[in-house]
Amino acid sequence: MNGKNYLSWSKNQHIPQYCGSCWAQGSTSAIADRFNILTDLKSATPIGLNAQAVVNCRNGGSCNGGNPTLVYRHAHSEGLVHSSCEQYVAQNLLKKECEPIDVCRDCSPPADMDTPSLDDCKAVDAKKYYIGDHYMVLGAEKMKAELYANGPISCGIHVTDAFEDYTGGIYEEHVLIPKINHEISVVGYGHDEETGKDYWIGRNSWGSYWGEWGFFRMIMGGDGLGIETQCIAGLPTFDKPNGTQFFQ
Repeated sequence: MNGKNYLSWSKNQHIPQYCGSCWAQGSTSAIADRFNILTDLKSATPIGLNAQAVVNCRNGGSCNGGNPTLVYRHAHSEGLVHSSCEQYVAQNLLKKECEPIDVCRDCSPPADMDTPSLDDCKAVDAKKYYIGDHYMVLGAEKMKAELYANGPISCGIHVTDAFEDYTGGIYEEHVLIPKINHEISVVGYGHDEETGKDYWIGRNSWGSYWGEWGFFRMIMGGDGLGIETQCIAGLPTFDKPNGTQFFQ
């Protein structure tokens, strides 16, 4: 915005192994970007929020899929933590109960690379990143207004085989009845003078080698894989909100 990049870093949900955590990646990316807007990048590095802690505690789902709306509700009630709290390992928590050490931790030497464990690790207190009001954003005009006013939003799309092979350009594909099966972050919109097409600028979580350095452009108002049908946004705050504030 106005020549300043407020985006947190791009991620790959499938490293070091396959994990269906898009619901956590798309939501935490959009929320982190809004905190960077809120702080005007006053931190030493751009803020990133931890998707692995969300997966560990099943705050919306697991590596088997999930619901991004529940991430926003968790961010409202309990808060998210910084990316530095947990290494992303692309797997579900192996035990039944999520504990503080599964949200944010630090470890001490010596390192045992043969039989790694958490014996020399401890839970640490972490700064919380909350969402206040959070709401659905549906349709092109409301999406553009929300992006311009407050920043990136989380949106669902219908991923097809052709979209998985996307390498660049303005993507469009006719799907008779889109069925949302993947969550991404919409970070902006634009207009292509050559083709006359309006488009969304989306960020995926499949690595920077996919698409346009991890991003994509999707046709607006047309065959955009349902990108305008299921979006959610929230207002960032460092203060824990009172009560439930979710609006359809």
